[in-house]
Amino acid sequence: MNDKHIIDRNEVRSGEEDIPELELSDDDILDAMRHIPGYLDISTQDFRTIYHLAHAHALERLFQQVRAGNLMRTEIEPLHPDTRLDEAARLLVKQGCKSLPVINGDVHVVGVLTETDFLRRLKAESFLELMLRLADGEGDFTHRCHETPVSEAMTRPAVTVTTGAGFRAIVSAFHAHEGRSMPVVGADGRLQGLLLRKDFVKASHMEDLL
Repeated sequence: MNDKHIIDRNEVRSGEEDIPELELSDDDILDAMRHIPGYLDISTQDFRTIYHLAHAHALERLFQQVRAGNLMRTEIEPLHPDTRLDEAARLLVKQGCKSLPVINGDVHVVGVLTETDFLRRLKAESFLELMLRLADGEGDFTHRCHETPVSEAMTRPAVTVTTGAGFRAIVSAFHAHEGRSMPVVGADGRLQGLLLRKDFVKASHMEDLL
């Protein structure tokens, strides 16, 4: 890979995203206070203020490191539009990725190539279906991967996040596509790394909820 395509990690910007706070009603607060032994010399508004402050502090503590720039993997070799699909497949396997970003000469993300894109080209719904076709002797595929450039198979436009993206921005971006990873770009739009869904889930302490 040429030096101009080596991914440089920029300084991560702190985003402003947070988690929407659940608004408490007076009934919620009064019910909670009834479960606390003894007399509480505190109004529902005081209770609400304490809750808001505690909520903000807990989120800051829990998610302060949940930034795309902190979680992304930088040691990746991206693809190029003219890379042939057979070579792209080798790069996916070599790097242990389910998808890889596709960049142009300026290191801007122009698309993403996924395993699903390969299945689409081979007219299969899943790799299990593909294996069954091979097992049944139906492996005479008309598609010639060594003659097809990535630009003809990749998904575009790619859904990306910036290095400073926080929890909410990352969740929204993952909801926008079904992939297991997502390119991370800097303020200039250049590729900085790759964020894997499993890394995000683990860092957000959500693995026990899935």
